[in-house]
Formats: sequence, structure tokens, C-alpha cells
Amino acid sequence: MRATMRALQGHFMKQEDKTLPLVEHFYSFQGEGKFVGTPSIFIRLGGCNLGCKGFNVHIDGITGCDSLKAVHEERFGSSWKKIDDLVPIINSHLKNLDFKPDIVITGGEPLLHYQNPILLKMLDYFVKRGFRITFETNATIKIDFENYTIYKNVVFAMSVKLKNSGEPKSKRVIHEAIKAITENTKLSFFKFVLSKDDLFTKEIGEIISCFKDTPIYCMPMGSTSYELSQNDKAVAEFCIANGYNFVDRMHIRLWSNEEGR
Repeated sequence: MRATMRALQGHFMKQEDKTLPLVEHFYSFQGEGKFVGTPSIFIRLGGCNLGCKGFNVHIDGITGCDSLKAVHEERFGSSWKKIDDLVPIINSHLKNLDFKPDIVITGGEPLLHYQNPILLKMLDYFVKRGFRITFETNATIKIDFENYTIYKNVVFAMSVKLKNSGEPKSKRVIHEAIKAITENTKLSFFKFVLSKDDLFTKEIGEIISCFKDTPIYCMPMGSTSYELSQNDKAVAEFCIANGYNFVDRMHIRLWSNEEGR
């Protein structure tokens, strides 16, 4: 329970906001996970409840994951835009398309804002119009599916953090949050970031042991094509040996850590 409350602290702090912190929005393709290669509109929201210094990405003297500019509010928050409507932003990407791309809500940790009316309005609008919406989440925040039923209609890409993130297990693995997602959605899946030196067979097994029907995707660690190439073969062999799905990180392979990709 204490771990859950720590994970939710940032979430409750955000709910009084009448705006959403938008870091960036862009149209590209999904570079990882179950829907890799799918044309997608990305909405990146600011704020996160994890630091993940173990991923060892460095930006302006700060260490963390490859989305640091959406995580470190003290350093980068001044560049986040406070928006009061997501629908026209997404529609601006749709106006020249004659098909329905996926919509991907990412971060940071976008579920910090899951009760925000601006986000709920966007979900209602696009779910009703038949768009597939994916939340890229660390799965540490327990969603109230009873009162926010719209979330039963979206996909959750659960990037549960492993020991290599540098975060304590009590903070990064919240089973009741994962359980809520797996019991209330149909297409959600796990995705794990691994390196050749840290494959974490036992840890992944422990995390997924109660969620055996949920698909598992594993990806190589790296924020550049070179770094991916140092880990990809080992992760692929790991997936073959354990019956998991291997996926590359195509956006990094093509564009490294370039923003808007």
C-alpha cells in the first residue's frame, strides 16, 4: 500500500490543474511494441513519477531515460505548453490524411493526468470516432476503471521498469495497477527494455507470473542506433529462448533520439 501511495502522489497533485502540460506533438510511426510501423499521432505529456537514472541518458547535466525533457519538470517544465484542448491539436495532424492513424499518448507518465477533463474529452471524442488510442505507461498508477470507463476502450503499453532503471522495486512494480489494466482492457501488453548485460529472466518472470495471458514484447536498450546494435542480438536470443516477442526500436534506429520522431 505504501508503494502504491508513493506512486500516486504526483497523480493527485496534478488533478486540480485546468490545463495539460504538453511537451510535444507530432505525426510519425510507432517505433516499438505491438503496433510497430503503424502511422501514429503522438501526444507527449509532461511529468513522471519515476526518474530511471539507470538508463544513463544525459541531457544538460541531467541523467535519466530517453524522454528526460518530459520527465524533469524543474529543468524543462518552462518549455511545456499549458493547453486547454487536445482535440484541435490532433485534428491539425488529421486534416491532410484520408485514413485513421493510431493516437499515442506518451510522456513522461501520461497517467498522472488520467482524471484530467481535457484528456477525458479527447478520449471520448476520438474513441467514438473509431480511433485506436494507446497509452505508453510505466503501469504504476492504478486507474479507477469503474468511474472512468472510457479507459476500457484504449490500449496500454505497459513498460514496467526493471532493475536496470535504477528505481527500487517497491516504486516501479505495482501489481494492483497492472491487474486493473489487464482485467479491464483487451489489447494491452508488456514491453521491457533490456541490455545484453541485464536480461532479467527471473525478474520478468516474477512480474508476469500473474498475468500470463498478456503479451510480452522485449526491446534493446539504447538512445542511438549504435547503442541498440550493442544489445539487439542478445535481446533477440533471449526472446527466442523464452517465447517472448522481439521488437526493435525503429524510430531510434532511423533518427536516434531526434525530437518529433
